[in-house]
Amino acid sequence: MAMHRGKGFAAINYPIGMNLGGDPSQALVHSNPDGKFMVALSSIDLGQGMKSVTRQIAAETLGVPVSDVYVDTADSDTGPHCMGSFASRGTHRVGNAVIEAAREARAVMLEAAAEELEVNAADLVTDGAGNIHVKGAPSRSITVAEACGAAQFKQGRTVSGRGIFLIPLSEVDAETGEMTPVSCFAHAALIVEVEVDDETGEVRVVEMNSAYEVGRALNPRLVEQQLVGGAWMGMSHALWETTEPYYPRRDHGPVDFNTYTMPGPGDIAPHNIAILERPAPDGPYGGKGPGEMCANPVLPAVANAVFNAVGVRVDELPVTPEKILRGLRAQGGARPGPRR
Repeated sequence: MAMHRGKGFAAINYPIGMNLGGDPSQALVHSNPDGKFMVALSSIDLGQGMKSVTRQIAAETLGVPVSDVYVDTADSDTGPHCMGSFASRGTHRVGNAVIEAAREARAVMLEAAAEELEVNAADLVTDGAGNIHVKGAPSRSITVAEACGAAQFKQGRTVSGRGIFLIPLSEVDAETGEMTPVSCFAHAALIVEVEVDDETGEVRVVEMNSAYEVGRALNPRLVEQQLVGGAWMGMSHALWETTEPYYPRRDHGPVDFNTYTMPGPGDIAPHNIAILERPAPDGPYGGKGPGEMCANPVLPAVANAVFNAVGVRVDELPVTPEKILRGLRAQGGARPGPRR
């Protein structure tokens, strides 16, 4: 028996969103009389931080504290239309829609404040702390709560805004069929180091090192957590998860998570991440969002690492011990590749 180490590399250029019908998302923003704002979406938070990042975007655009903004994603039947939480589109598409809605609501809020202060709305600024000031005269101010209260109880205004964002449909070259299906891409590169047992075929992921270009990381801690969790998911797809050979039949297959094979806490490998920021020109405050590409490069990197370790090329996922042992038997033993 011998243990063999190998390293595998994979890189990815991942398209953000899609271009079917323009890929629209809508958002609604309105204030309560107490100056608290509600963002209504039909874009569901799947655990990727949709509520947190859209809350930040709305607060930044409105010029109010994050603590004064709430996000409701309760019902896609009664909420504004959205294509859905998929295709790594949430931050880019929904974030842009929230900006448009928040800008409209902010304009009404400033008009209400201007009427109370008897100035022009163009002369007002927000301080991000819940106050609206006259430019050059900070002592002349009104709170956001006072402005929103006056709008609704004195002036008869609705402090609200609507926003929609969609990508213009791409022109298609009649001769070549060439088109531009998406407006921006995110990028990643990942190196996985594994250890392969040539007697049992078992694979242990030793370490992962990655670099992700995500536009601007609007919430760096959330981005890092998503990258770590996504890589674990990719590792699970690469080495454990399967319903074969019975799919779609359930005979002898897993019926719940007690029998479905997945990595456990003891299988988690150290993951060193570098987050590279290159703001997207059409992204909300430069953001793109890591989305599905968190997991994607892990799968080919693991397969490449196994090949580097023992010389067995597994081209069907998951890379199970059985497949590795068959490959070792077919080639007469381990054939480690070069190490760099």
